[in-house]
Amino acid sequence: MTTPEAEQTEQSQSPRPEERLEKAVRAAEQALIDFEIAVETFRVEVENFARLHEQRLGPLYARIEELDASIAEARAARTQDPEDIRRAAEARANLSPIPGVEELLHGWMDGQGLFPEATAMLTDQPVRPPERVRPSEEVRKLYRDLARKAHPDLAQENDERTRREEFITRVNAAYARGDEALLLELAAEWAAGPVPPERQPSPSDELYARLEWLSQRKELLTLVARELENGAIAGMLRLAPDDPDSLLTEIAERLHGDIARRESDLAALLTQE
Repeated sequence: MTTPEAEQTEQSQSPRPEERLEKAVRAAEQALIDFEIAVETFRVEVENFARLHEQRLGPLYARIEELDASIAEARAARTQDPEDIRRAAEARANLSPIPGVEELLHGWMDGQGLFPEATAMLTDQPVRPPERVRPSEEVRKLYRDLARKAHPDLAQENDERTRREEFITRVNAAYARGDEALLLELAAEWAAGPVPPERQPSPSDELYARLEWLSQRKELLTLVARELENGAIAGMLRLAPDDPDSLLTEIAERLHGDIARRESDLAALLTQE
């Protein structure tokens, strides 16, 4: 016969109804954090390569467009054909300055044309190296460790979540710049900060709502990741994942060849005049 004391002991040792659900929420939270870290890491890599691509190749593309317009104008001047004149006007119109062109070309060109740095690069003269940000393995490790420790999704209280969101914003900015020193400072700051409160048991309905939110968040991140993967820059990265610089060098060499051919064509047209 079971005594009241034994029955009370058995009840105290039985798992709470919400325990399995709480474990599922914690597992889903950690999976989402790992996924967010992967997406953010990929986003930084794509943005950095896009910046380097524009800085190295943007002036070459601009030179090709300028030569195409000049060739069309020289041909129109020689033939006086109405269709040639229309094409020349259209090519020149496409080169007209637009608002924000300097920002779009990252400082290589303004309404007056190419900056000296761009001209120097096109003529093989010394030029300032393009800005590069490629986080080292140590920087990546620091970033992942901080993101896992301080991720806002681990917060239960609004104030704590706000604190974590502000902190992670600073961490993301430091990672995007590849700033290892700042990441080390942020790691020390987090270690010295307040300890997050212990996770408290939540009612079943709140836990189910939490799982639903985590699922929706993952779907959103999946769309972001898919958009990044389908972009032209990500496609270029896939062509040379181990050495993307060599791909830019190869493209630059082809563009220099295109420029040389266009310059020769333009000179021939001008000579015929």
